[in-house]
Amino acid sequence: MTGFEWTAAGVDEAGRGPLCGPVYAAAVILDPARPIDGLNDSKKLSEKKREALALLIREHALAWAVGFATVEEIDRMNILHASMLAMRRAVEGLVVQPCEVLIDGNRVPPGLAIPARAIVGGDASEPAISAASILAKTGRDQEMKALALLYPQYGIVRHKGYPTPEHLAALREHGPSPIHRRSFAPVAQCILDFGMPD
Repeated sequence: MTGFEWTAAGVDEAGRGPLCGPVYAAAVILDPARPIDGLNDSKKLSEKKREALALLIREHALAWAVGFATVEEIDRMNILHASMLAMRRAVEGLVVQPCEVLIDGNRVPPGLAIPARAIVGGDASEPAISAASILAKTGRDQEMKALALLYPQYGIVRHKGYPTPEHLAALREHGPSPIHRRSFAPVAQCILDFGMPD
């Protein structure tokens, strides 16, 4: 017994919409004795604020873990199921077992060994989910910055893989890369035009 069995874990994902890169998820169990000010939906925070809060979360939380699903898994099972897989991996990575898992959105990942419930808008209303959204977002952004060094022609460091006009123009000019999601319509169209990426 750890003494924390009645503490819930918040879970959220980042990266469903981009055309390239993995989808990330995080699970966070906050420490009631060490509250963190400023937690909110990661999309409502600046990059600088997210990075500062991510450091505090990693330092102050009772437990946290990050999981992801690869581009290959996204293309094989679709983005929804890959997101669910990433969330389950994050929960399974926790070193402290929570009594309950709180999932942002309207679906609970299948296969969880812990009671769970979905909360629509939870990333703005539940601090543990807000913390998870921040870790998922900052974790994925870090991964995308690394991938941008391998594929600089797409401008990934600026748009993180989302289908911005810049990214779509780069896709049309250069064709898809191995990190692009072939099951997403703009990438699939480029594969028709350019062929399969190496």
